Amino acid sequence: MKMAAENIVDALKHILPESGVSVNQTVREQHSRDESYHAPSLPDIVVFPETTLQVSEIMRLANKYQVPVVPFGLGSSLEGHVIPYDLGITIDFSFMNKIIEVRENDFLVKVQPGVTRSQLNKELKKYGLFFTVDPGADATLGGMAATNASGTTSVKYGVMRDQVRDLETVLADGTIIHTGNLAEKSSSGYHLNGIFVGSEGTLGCFTELTLKVYGIPEHIMAARASFPTVNDAVGAVVAILQAGIPIARVELIDEPSMKQVNQFSETAYLETPTLFLEFHGNEAGLRQDVEFTKELVSDFRCESIDFEKDNAGRNKLWEARHHLAYAYVHGYPGKKLMVTDVCLPISELSGAIRHARETIDTLGLNGGIVGHVGDGNFHVLLMLDTSDPLEVNKADQLNEAIVLYALERGGTCTGEHGVGVGKQKYQEKEHGEALRVMEKIKQALDPLNILNPNKIVKNKGVTL
Repeated sequence: MKMAAENIVDALKHILPESGVSVNQTVREQHSRDESYHAPSLPDIVVFPETTLQVSEIMRLANKYQVPVVPFGLGSSLEGHVIPYDLGITIDFSFMNKIIEVRENDFLVKVQPGVTRSQLNKELKKYGLFFTVDPGADATLGGMAATNASGTTSVKYGVMRDQVRDLETVLADGTIIHTGNLAEKSSSGYHLNGIFVGSEGTLGCFTELTLKVYGIPEHIMAARASFPTVNDAVGAVVAILQAGIPIARVELIDEPSMKQVNQFSETAYLETPTLFLEFHGNEAGLRQDVEFTKELVSDFRCESIDFEKDNAGRNKLWEARHHLAYAYVHGYPGKKLMVTDVCLPISELSGAIRHARETIDTLGLNGGIVGHVGDGNFHVLLMLDTSDPLEVNKADQLNEAIVLYALERGGTCTGEHGVGVGKQKYQEKEHGEALRVMEKIKQALDPLNILNPNKIVKNKGVTL
């Protein structure tokens, strides 16, 4: 963005207060990376809008000067989604963090994109409601919609796409649209919510989200079940789902990961493949579900099953799961965490996890496997010396091996982390001619290729 940097900064200061436009080196560095291992790249300018109109004016200006724009939440993404490799403007939505309306009788909430998951749930608790999508990180809801976030509760409540009723979205030329409405269902027109959720900032900037929320369950119970092998653990999950038990969370943690959990969280859990489970419902129903679950897991050589009935025990269990990435980082000082994910039909899951574990061991890498196994999604956490080209190359080999294994069995290269730049090279293999349709949608909505360019698809528009 050689030419008009000063002109664009001056023009932006007519749209935003002076404090809302930054070319400060430190601020730019903060917006040059996400939580991934991908190389950082500094934007030229970072802006902090507070209203939809300001976002619209920013996009009109960017469109006029053909300047790339990258939307930014908290930077907790894992595949380089928010790294501005084409430079330009980063729009930080942290000042757009208001909960606009709670419609408790409709089980809906309207929020700005900078609202975080924990911020929303703190407010919803007053109404006896909660928002279900729980990716682990306290991400912004705008970012979660952009990547179609998932997490531990998706087996019962669904992923982010299932919760979005409407998105107020600013398009590349500054036009403001709504992708849905407040109705529970609609047969009217194309399903724009489905197109924009998961678009990773390549089709528009979300400025308001209308989301589905749920009543807080009357009773919640968590459990930890240990098994001799991953195959046994996954077999137990399939049996639980086939039995129709309304499980709310079911997470797999493999043996190396359980060791990291114990070291970091100061727990004394069995260091064998383990399922973390959670049940939501009424007291009588939960009693039946728990007894039935005990019977089912015993058929798969369950070595022990321990239940947590109080808040403290449940919180400790799920904190251990959510802090697992930090447990690996803490356990391998000087190394960088690389996380990758795939998703497969549940019938293929145990084979995929076994294949991933064998590949990790064959390559001599340090890492573990965890997953939202109730919906066929698992993650590999690797600790790398990123200054060692051989080790980085081995990590790339592993990533490719587990992705190709998943694609060959009807799965996807990413169940919830998204495409960004890390999974872009697998889009052709996964989607085939459908990728041409995606490219046409991108071209139609962003002909100058200014919105998060060259993420998900390599657009054939203007090269900046």
